[in-house]
Amino acid sequence: MNTSKIIGIVLIVISLAAGYVGLNRVADSTKEINFLGLKIDASNESGQMQGFLYLGAAAALLAGGLYALKKSS
Repeated sequence: MNTSKIIGIVLIVISLAAGYVGLNRVADSTKEINFLGLKIDASNESGQMQGFLYLGAAAALLAGGLYALKKSS
C-alpha cells in the first residue's frame, strides 16, 4: 500500500471525527426554551464559533485526504 493512500485514508477518518465533534458543538451551544408561551433563545456564540471552526477544519482535511488518494492512483 502506498504512503499517499495511507495518509489520505487517515485524513479522511480524522475529518469525519472533526465533523462529528463540530456538529455536536453547534447543536449543544444552541438551546431554545418555551416557557409559558415565550420562546427564550439561549445560545453560546463562542461554542458555535468553535463548532464552525471544527466543521471548516473537517472540510479542509477531507479535501486533503481526497487529493492524496487521487494523487496516489
